[in-house]
Amino acid sequence: MNDIVILTDSSSDLPRSFIDTNIVPYFSLICHFKGQEFQDDFGLSINYKEFYDAIREKEMPSTSQVNIQTYLDKFRSYTDKGISVIYIGFSSALSGSLQSALLAKKMVMDENEDADITVIDSMSASLGQGLLVYYAYEMQKNRATKDEIVSWVEDNKLKMNHWFTVDSLDHLKRGGRISSTAAAVGSILNIKPILKIDNEGKLLPFTKVKGRKKSLRLLADLLKERIVAPEEQVIAISHSDCLDEVNYLLELLNDYSFKDIIINQIGQVIGSHVGPGTIGLYFIGENR
Repeated sequence: MNDIVILTDSSSDLPRSFIDTNIVPYFSLICHFKGQEFQDDFGLSINYKEFYDAIREKEMPSTSQVNIQTYLDKFRSYTDKGISVIYIGFSSALSGSLQSALLAKKMVMDENEDADITVIDSMSASLGQGLLVYYAYEMQKNRATKDEIVSWVEDNKLKMNHWFTVDSLDHLKRGGRISSTAAAVGSILNIKPILKIDNEGKLLPFTKVKGRKKSLRLLADLLKERIVAPEEQVIAISHSDCLDEVNYLLELLNDYSFKDIIINQIGQVIGSHVGPGTIGLYFIGENR
């Protein structure tokens, strides 16, 4: 391995096995849950099922971003040893964490002229961000240079498709993304929204359909319309405690041969805002 470290944060929703196998350093966003403060740490501190069951029982978690001091300490731990840092962070349109990382980078580089830190705004979330990290690690294993890794991520991040559907509109209402009236009417009519991440890294509504299975079929259709060279791609599916629906989505994609498929639960920070029953599908297209 070359003297590069690739960091990410917990909003990348990568499987814990990937984090452990590749020894991925990461920053934990914070989840406030049942009167306690937990690190969002890829499933170590809070059991996913316990978390989503509590939300189903009307528990209302809240979240906090990574603070500047945490970034400073981690960045310094590498730059003091002459190690180049690449940080692939949660979309700046969805969290203030990236701004804290940029401030910490400036402080470290002001005090150490030899420090080499690149902060990348992934403009992505969940396993869309996670796939960028996955590919960066694959490049590092193949001895790509820091500049090659950074260039690839920057060139491809706006090709990373993010398509989501949620089971309940209540959490989008609570986050201000839809009105109370729209949530009430949608629930009565069994309306399921399809959402996407746009080129600014914002979560936006795309369309809506009636019924859960129809929403999953639309996710599959969007992949079929937009994916590039599927046999060469690793695609990803994230979910918030709804594995049966993930298996249904996999059946819909059964005609395609992918290089691999990553499936993982949505972590507590993103899960606090989308609620149980959310499914996200991620892959590379010509554009978003």
